[in-house]
Amino acid sequence: MAGLNSSTPTPTEITVHQQSRLLEVAFSDGARFQIPFELMRVYSPSAEVKGHGPGQETLQTGKRDVNITALAPVGHYAVQPQFSDGHESGLYSWEYLYELGAQQEQLWRDYEARLQAAGVDRDAPMAVKSAGACSSH
Repeated sequence: MAGLNSSTPTPTEITVHQQSRLLEVAFSDGARFQIPFELMRVYSPSAEVKGHGPGQETLQTGKRDVNITALAPVGHYAVQPQFSDGHESGLYSWEYLYELGAQQEQLWRDYEARLQAAGVDRDAPMAVKSAGACSSH
């Protein structure tokens, strides 16, 4: 997770829109983004999604209808959402939220390409982890 530095815009407003499944974030530099919960979930910065190193990522599927059930502040640098599928280990720094918002069109294209390459549908249920998978997440 990228750290907070003096040039990182900070949120001035964060609103969870349950019905439209969007996290709206306004930043100190005037930028305002509406980030879909699904995008946040499939790009969670957690080890469960990103893995513990390159090549260990887990492609997320079946997250179209995921909701944020809670959103906790983490110091003065991040928030930690709890998702309706039970996922709650990702810390979203201000820098990472800004990146998700600013780059969401490219991130969606990348996600769709990874789904196609894996031969799975966006709405397919997640595969069950096998023994030996990281069980602490």
